Amino acid sequence: NRHPEVRAALCHDVTTARLSRQHNDANVLTLGGRTTGPEIAKECLDAFLVTAFEGGRHARRVGKLGARTPAC
Repeated sequence: NRHPEVRAALCHDVTTARLSRQHNDANVLTLGGRTTGPEIAKECLDAFLVTAFEGGRHARRVGKLGARTPAC
């Protein structure tokens, strides 16, 4: 997540995949290769792709994720 337009989410199940889209507007899905089986991975991908960002109270926080901070 070092790029302002990338919001990656490590997901372990369908719930975390769905919530990462709904609440954090994640646009990159990451899965553990050793910890996530093929069927769970497919279910996570399906949930991630069909879930929309809710906006509302979450939009302000998501806006802060992409904000650039001044260099020190």
